[in-house]
Amino acid sequence: MIKPNGERCKGIVGATSDYCPAHDPAREGARRRAASKAARSKPDAGIKGVKGQLQDLADRVLSSELERADAAVVSQILNVKLRALELERKWRELGELEDRLEAVERVLKGRNAG
Repeated sequence: MIKPNGERCKGIVGATSDYCPAHDPAREGARRRAASKAARSKPDAGIKGVKGQLQDLADRVLSSELERADAAVVSQILNVKLRALELERKWRELGELEDRLEAVERVLKGRNAG
């Protein structure tokens, strides 16, 4: 495999493949899943932001800078935002599961054809 800078890939090629694991087209799904897992392991910026807002809200109520009724409404809005973030996460996971299922189906179809 030739890298974008013109150098040859130095990855180790197995006996049953012409590609190293990093460039093997058959491993594209596995690489995508690994990258997806890495992305999921990082705390979501949206959740971090809401947590910060909730802490600020609590601090302002405790210092009597903000009325409790106003804080209650804002916290309800932030709760809705958290639910929306959770829904987005579930949609991403569903998409990843669909990709994995399609990959398994391709493998099974290839085995049945051969």
